[in-house]
Amino acid sequence: MSCVLHSVVPWALVLLVCGAQGFFLPNITHLEELLRKYQQDKPHSRVRRAIPRSDREEILMLHNQLRGQVSPPASNMEYMTWDEELEKSAAAWAHECVWEHGPTSLLVSIGQNLAVHWGRYRSPGFHVQSWYDEVKDYTYPYPHECNPWCPERCSGTMCTHYTQIVWATTTKVGCAVNTCQRMNVWGDVWENAVYLVCNYSPKGNWIGEAPYRTGRPCSECPSSYGGSCKNNLCYREETYNQKPETDEMNEVETAPIPEEKHVWVQPRVIRPTKPKKVSPVNYMTQVVRCDTKMKDKCKGSTCNRYQCPAGCLHNRAKIFGTLFYESASSICRAAIHYGVLDDKGGLVDVTRNGKVPFFVKSERNGVQSVSKYKSSSSFTVSKVKVQDLDCYTTVAQLCPFEKPGTHCPRVRCPAHCKDEPSYWAPVFGTNIYADTSSICKTAVHAGVIKNESGGYVDVMPVDKKKTYVGSLRNGVQSERAPHPSLGLQTAAPCCSGFYLEEDKEERPQQSSRNKVDAGDHHALVGCPLLLDILRSSSQLQRRQKHPLCARH
Repeated sequence: MSCVLHSVVPWALVLLVCGAQGFFLPNITHLEELLRKYQQDKPHSRVRRAIPRSDREEILMLHNQLRGQVSPPASNMEYMTWDEELEKSAAAWAHECVWEHGPTSLLVSIGQNLAVHWGRYRSPGFHVQSWYDEVKDYTYPYPHECNPWCPERCSGTMCTHYTQIVWATTTKVGCAVNTCQRMNVWGDVWENAVYLVCNYSPKGNWIGEAPYRTGRPCSECPSSYGGSCKNNLCYREETYNQKPETDEMNEVETAPIPEEKHVWVQPRVIRPTKPKKVSPVNYMTQVVRCDTKMKDKCKGSTCNRYQCPAGCLHNRAKIFGTLFYESASSICRAAIHYGVLDDKGGLVDVTRNGKVPFFVKSERNGVQSVSKYKSSSSFTVSKVKVQDLDCYTTVAQLCPFEKPGTHCPRVRCPAHCKDEPSYWAPVFGTNIYADTSSICKTAVHAGVIKNESGGYVDVMPVDKKKTYVGSLRNGVQSERAPHPSLGLQTAAPCCSGFYLEEDKEERPQQSSRNKVDAGDHHALVGCPLLLDILRSSSQLQRRQKHPLCARH
């Protein structure tokens, strides 16, 4: 080696510039291997991690914030945490740049939300909020219509992004963002599309179940949470130490290998345990299938209101007649044929009629009915109306009993009817009530709606009863009837009345996924009127377009 003196500075600092012809090191084999490795690689490209820490924190914070503010409030909503295995699986799918859910093998055990955009920057939180905003098209289903399964209650194009976010038992989320150079989005090719994939576990959106149970926040948390609650969410402190994030975890130098295939990382799925069986609660409104026939389901005095599922338009169940339908007809398809319902399903009132000599076919609203030239029993269908009540309205004023039957609207009771004086809002009877009683105050007496919140009520007048027994319940004193002050003769039949069925236990979330059962109807034995109360909260006042009390 030869060295040439280059310059000298005043402080005697000498800089040497050396020309090297070669060198020798004893461990040359190892160094050659390292050098050869990097010489063969292509130049490094700078790529981002699956998702930056700031985006991850925004996504997780927003999920828990939205889960804690659902309306009606959730009694069993659990706190959500970030899962790195879900993040890895989301990153693998995001790098595929395929605008559909996947991979198929993973979807059996996880839930998944997708979003894509191009152009100006949008944070992942923007897409999470847009998923949640589907709530405007979603009507929360209450236990009343979950018998045994819950109907679909989405009036918009899609609500499943929202329901996955607020699925109570989904406790883990992991997301990834990838910029796709060219991505086919519904037939259009987007360049530099930003693709967001979020995976969830345990998965939600089970058919026939509601996303959460409604009630006082944290009142039905799993026992593993030890009663701890944070921002309306079942919460427990994490005991493990999270790995600190280094600079290399956010942005790294790496060379992608074209031949490399992503390995789908399937997260450990914690499946919820089956709910304990409770004694069944019968309701006036019967949940039926698309192929349920009137003659098979209509028994007793309560067969006048039915809950039809979605998707009956293209069912093959037959209907006979027009306007008047033969009793062997499908209830739900007859309702679509008549124009009472559409393919989204809903409530329908049914009136039984006498025998009709024949039934004429027709095609209406996409449903073809069949002719039948034989005398048979018939029925008609009508739309269920909704009406707001005050604390003083009685059944006698709302819809007095008329033979063969009367269809009352579904009514919404206000809060604080218990405080109204008895001379304005009387209550006569216990369990079975006179139709001169205040509907809403009677509901409080029976304990099937709360005085602080009110609720929805189904009313069905039937025949008469002579006497009613008074009692003190839930802070409301009912009176007996007949009573001398009423001016009624005991020898004569007393006024008509109504029956309140108490919901003594909250129905748990159903474990069945696709099974559909019509459920049992409530048979009235000498009950003048059935008043089926649907539990609700004050937040339900906003649900004017969809006043249905369905699954939980």
